[in-house]
Amino acid sequence: MTRLSTRFASLKREGRAGLVAYIMASDPDHETCFEILRGLPGAGADVIELGFPFSDPMADGVSIQLAAQRALKAGGSLRKTLEIARRFRAEDQTTPLILMGYANPVEQMSYDVFSREMASAGADGAIIVDLPPEEDAPLRAAFAPNDLSIIRLATPTTDDNRLTKVLEGASGFLYYVSVAGVTGANAATSENVRAAVERIRRATELPIAVGFGVRTPEAARAIAQNADAVVVGSAFVDEIAAGGSEQAVERVLRKVKQLSEAVRTARGQ
Repeated sequence: MTRLSTRFASLKREGRAGLVAYIMASDPDHETCFEILRGLPGAGADVIELGFPFSDPMADGVSIQLAAQRALKAGGSLRKTLEIARRFRAEDQTTPLILMGYANPVEQMSYDVFSREMASAGADGAIIVDLPPEEDAPLRAAFAPNDLSIIRLATPTTDDNRLTKVLEGASGFLYYVSVAGVTGANAATSENVRAAVERIRRATELPIAVGFGVRTPEAARAIAQNADAVVVGSAFVDEIAAGGSEQAVERVLRKVKQLSEAVRTARGQ
């Protein structure tokens, strides 16, 4: 079993949803990012998404766009992201860690090298936002020998025919983007999320993680009543943006604890 499948099986046994916490690698700098990253599991993150910076993050709202700019200014890159991931894995052998970003840096590195470097760094899979199923066959082929997951996205506009295509070759979990728009911009209603999760469950046995626009414990708790995991990113990135490296670590981990508690207790209410 992979770290992802092991973690989601554990969450299922516990009868609760998990928290997937996103941060941008090298934001606001390499060392502060690493201190936040290593603190995430203890604060309650069940799965970690580590973004790699890119100059044109088209799927992201202002918060993560600015995070990418800060990271690039600090010397962030895909290779630096892999280095940070490797440092994390040396200390934590169990928490699933996936990379999230855009195709351009991966293609510059090459799919085969990216796969080997990910496996060496102890990453468990990747979300490549702008690489649709019709175009990710080379990445899937590169990932297969290293047992890395291809995590796909579905949205409110994904109809049943398209969902079948999205699920072909997907692994790890399915990331349901709960609103039509960019990251952090809007929040979905719990009724819409419930209906979407029920529909997707009829099509796949993959765990379903729901994100985009989740910022408050109340929103996280509502989604956690139905989804297998709740994805939060912009809310944490905004704590980094507030300034001060040492304070950023404390602020982010405090926010993670708040949202993790909401997710963990959602089904007991």
